Amino acid sequence: MNAPRRPHAAAMIKEDIMHSFHNAVKRYRPAVHEPLPDRTWPDRVIAAAPRWLSTDLRDGNQSLVNPMDPARKLSMFRLLVTMGYREIEVGFPSASRDDHDFLRLLIDKDLIPDDVRITVLVQARDDLIRRTVQSLVGAPRATVHLYNATSPLFRRMVLGVDRDGCRQLAVHGTQLMMKYAEESLTDCDLGYQYSPELFNDTEADFSLEVCEAVMDVWQPEPGRPIILNFPTTVERTMPNVFADRIEWMDRHLSRREHLCLSVHPHNDRGTGVATAELAVLAGAERIEGCLFGNGERAGNVDLVTLGLNLFSQGVDPGIDFSGLDRIRRTAERCTDLPVHPRHPYAGDLAYTAFSGSHQDAINKGFAEQSRVAAEQGVPVDEVAWEIPYLPIDPQDVGRAYESVVRINSQSGKGGVAYVLSSRLGLHPPRDLQLEFAGLVQSYADAEGGEIDPERVCALFRDEYVSGSLMVVPVATARPVSAYLHIDGAAFTVGGQRTDELERIGRALARWGVEVRAVHRTGTGLADSTGLVVYAELRVGDETLWGAGIEAELPAAVSAAVRSAVARVGRTPLASVPRQDQAPAVAPRYARVG
Repeated sequence: MNAPRRPHAAAMIKEDIMHSFHNAVKRYRPAVHEPLPDRTWPDRVIAAAPRWLSTDLRDGNQSLVNPMDPARKLSMFRLLVTMGYREIEVGFPSASRDDHDFLRLLIDKDLIPDDVRITVLVQARDDLIRRTVQSLVGAPRATVHLYNATSPLFRRMVLGVDRDGCRQLAVHGTQLMMKYAEESLTDCDLGYQYSPELFNDTEADFSLEVCEAVMDVWQPEPGRPIILNFPTTVERTMPNVFADRIEWMDRHLSRREHLCLSVHPHNDRGTGVATAELAVLAGAERIEGCLFGNGERAGNVDLVTLGLNLFSQGVDPGIDFSGLDRIRRTAERCTDLPVHPRHPYAGDLAYTAFSGSHQDAINKGFAEQSRVAAEQGVPVDEVAWEIPYLPIDPQDVGRAYESVVRINSQSGKGGVAYVLSSRLGLHPPRDLQLEFAGLVQSYADAEGGEIDPERVCALFRDEYVSGSLMVVPVATARPVSAYLHIDGAAFTVGGQRTDELERIGRALARWGVEVRAVHRTGTGLADSTGLVVYAELRVGDETLWGAGIEAELPAAVSAAVRSAVARVGRTPLASVPRQDQAPAVAPRYARVG
């Protein structure tokens, strides 16, 4: 009897690892959810942009392996101002000499525009509050942002206080800030912001209790508002849970007309953007975040994605993203962090389609937009944006259409059609698109990787346009059916054009080429200086395609027919006509490019 086979050692190790991982899940408990049965936020829509606060220079900078030096900080500050951010958290001056010095640079050099308010962060500690307030001397407008942790875990494990002691930290911190500001900031338009840190892990009733106690000290009133900011310091729950908490706070906070409800989402679960959007539905009026989601751990909420999400829904974000590539390059240089190629809106591949079906749909979408614009008599950029697979027009954020469709072995006729249309102004018939797509795909398979648009155009010219310059064999011994596809804005059938086509047909007949039909394929070359003719020759079961680009129709037809015949290495046509039989419509063959 054969002994039982022992499991392979590698399989045993893998099984042990999987068993250990599956057992580890028992260590984690679901986050506490205080449901709001009568929630109303799911039925709301976002019709206007929230207030934005960029925390790139504070929270974002603290998270960097190599924090920004003064030059990079100033570059980031100027970028944010240029984009339209009017509230910018510039640092943690009591915690860092660099932050303090940068703040003083902005104030002493008068670099803060009149419509921009800077914010500085400080913990609820006496010495830190005093130094922070003093660092603002001379600032025309500023907000002091004070925080202390309020969650049960931090009260017990880090601070060693009960609820009363925790509330008193916030109250006393607010009193100290007001005391030092009265002494030092008499000429400053001073604002105040308070955050119950770890709000998402704090009991809702206690968060409300602390915020009300802080407002009792600050006394918000007309001309003296307060910002109450609620962070998802470490994101632990689904976005709907946070939205419930925000709506609950929105309902229960007093003096609501004198406070701004702000949120500061993190992205630990990968749902920071959704959390922010649902929070706005639930009553949040202000969002704190960073460009491209920079921040500790998995990052802060991404202000670029949030802003362009609004833009894509027809809501003006109030921020200028028209130079998105420049914005991305500046942010990458300042942070030493790359933006992922698939990052929404800003990534190198965000508007790129490799799939053949996607490319085909995009190409048809662009064609339809051009048709609608012509029908309405308006520029294309005034037509409502409805393009498959593209939520926004890449040109609206400064991207080029060339990046939309890129060609590899997965691409189809739609991709090559788009490249030929956008680069050369050509609109080949569908069957020619299919044939050329197969040729491009074979080339991509052989070469591997992506084929750039210039190479696609060169392949088309070499294969269909740049035919042999020698006289190609054409005979009357075997009938050849020709279908002419004319791509040109100036071409219309009727009148002189009909007579011209009849003359061309008679001339081709002497070559044994019978014109069966004439079609129109597109609007022609962008500069309208010439005509493009695609000749579809059918010889028995074989179809040969060629293209001719000429200023005049007879020459374009002749070039297209010659190019089609020249594509076969051994043509099935029998003989060459004598020179005196050559048709008058074929004086020359012109190469393109």
